[in-house]
Amino acid sequence: MKRLLIVVDYQNDFVCGSLGFDKAKELEKGILEKIAEYQNDEIIYTLDTHFDDYLTTAEGKSLPVPHCIKGTVGHNLYGGLADALKGKLCFEKNTFPSLEMAKYLEGKDFDTIELCGLVSNICVLSNAVMAKSACPNSEMIVDSSLTAAADEEIHQKSLDVMKGLFIKVL
Repeated sequence: MKRLLIVVDYQNDFVCGSLGFDKAKELEKGILEKIAEYQNDEIIYTLDTHFDDYLTTAEGKSLPVPHCIKGTVGHNLYGGLADALKGKLCFEKNTFPSLEMAKYLEGKDFDTIELCGLVSNICVLSNAVMAKSACPNSEMIVDSSLTAAADEEIHQKSLDVMKGLFIKVL
């Protein structure tokens, strides 16, 4: 079975920084266990990546909280993930989904693609859609215990949307 794990934006600013929230901190152990489970499979990850001009961007005007500025501690992977993902393919992205990641995945033959990370209602959801578009015959999986949002109601709604897109939510 050919499997892929995509770890989405598990960065300091989303866990303990400018957009951090308590539930995000609780995910680290489970994500590290998931990475260990996939050691004989392919693992890739994304980094939300912004620059000093963030507040002038379309996203920055809608979410006026500077975060994941390249070169800052907030941009770095949180906790033990830096070691766990060392040497794995990284996609830096300046918006919610990674088009570069989708192009990389296009036409690849994975039986399953599993996503985890932050935040469920924005970057996890949008990257799951991109992965599904690139690999329409792969089973998409999101483990609800390995993703979260600051607002629990929005988190649950995003999981429902993913189910509606035929993404298996565990």
